[in-house]
Amino acid sequence: MRVQRRRIAGAWAFALWAAAAGPALAEEKKPAEAPKLTAGSEGFVLQSANGDYKLQLRGYVHFDGRFFPSDEGRLAVDNFLLRRVRPILAGTVGRHFEFQIMPDFGMGTTVVQDAWLDVNYSPKARVRVGKFKSPVGLERLQSATALAFVERAYPTAIVPNRDVGVMLHGDLGGGVLAYAAGLFDGAPDGGSVDLDLADGKDVAGRVFLSPFKRGSSTLKDLGFGIAGTTGKQTGALPAYRSGGQVSLLTLVQGITADGTRNRLSPQLSFYSGRLGLMAEYAWSESWVQRASTGTRARFSGEAWQATATFTLTGEKASYSALRPAAAFEPGLGKWGALELAARVNGLEVGTEAFREGIVDPAKSVRRAFAWAVGLNWSLSRNVKQVLDFERTTFTGGATDDADRPAENAFFIRTQVSF
Repeated sequence: MRVQRRRIAGAWAFALWAAAAGPALAEEKKPAEAPKLTAGSEGFVLQSANGDYKLQLRGYVHFDGRFFPSDEGRLAVDNFLLRRVRPILAGTVGRHFEFQIMPDFGMGTTVVQDAWLDVNYSPKARVRVGKFKSPVGLERLQSATALAFVERAYPTAIVPNRDVGVMLHGDLGGGVLAYAAGLFDGAPDGGSVDLDLADGKDVAGRVFLSPFKRGSSTLKDLGFGIAGTTGKQTGALPAYRSGGQVSLLTLVQGITADGTRNRLSPQLSFYSGRLGLMAEYAWSESWVQRASTGTRARFSGEAWQATATFTLTGEKASYSALRPAAAFEPGLGKWGALELAARVNGLEVGTEAFREGIVDPAKSVRRAFAWAVGLNWSLSRNVKQVLDFERTTFTGGATDDADRPAENAFFIRTQVSF
């Protein structure tokens, strides 16, 4: 009898244990959710079921044509070229860590444009390390796939392009205030760096305010801000170029940067309905040294631009890429989105560069002024056709203190992006 009671007690204990452990055992046996693979206009994405790990393949290609009618100075060459060929590998490794790697095979060279890791714990404070765009120029920070014209305006020649460093950035107030501040190797005006050969570093920062962003008024997409850099640098000096990518400056041999360099760039953008506006100013001043004599002098440059866009097919204008309401499908009467663009911009080199013999006056312009008009046809989110005309006039830049002949340039671009 005692043995039977023990058996009954053991059976009840096993039943209670099985009831408690059953769900856990079932959960262990349940197969893990499979990763998700998607493809669309934003690229190809492979991600884990919970989204903590993600790999995205994107990219874009710019096939350009440049043509210069009545090129009296014969400084430019009519040509077709692959301006940009950029595959992009981006993703997330763990919930709070994002990365991007973007090489560029355009123009017959291979360059790593972006290679960075972003620690994204909160949108209010993120940390980015690696090589990426310095947080200064308004149009420079705009994606190359969203540009209103084939080539960026003159202020982009004054501010740095990509730099290597560390940056704290974020959005406050739900995007009302965007800020960025970082320490970088120090890229020259309009240029990029991969390797720093000097101890000097640049501090760069930007504050951009969109006071009506959280409302629903016409001014919702009005934003304005200021950016700049400061630091001590030695080595390369800027190589300013026209819209047709013709050199505007020829430095005297033996001139290099040597001392403090400061930049400042106030900027504004406004988008409302079909209308888009962008304006910015950029100023740069640095100390240079002549190797033959050791004498030092100031070198400065300033530039400005104002750009307006208007969509003819009703789509909303945007700082990011224009999104057609209907992709190109002529059989159904759908033609994509059409956008008109107009721009004025200018560049001026400081008089010290000519007075101190920093540049060759017979090959360097003092001022450049350009106006441009363009038509952008977005056949879909992934295909875009651009046609521009730009006329640039110059002050100086020829022998006997004469003016360089005007540059008239037609640009075409076929863009594929995903």
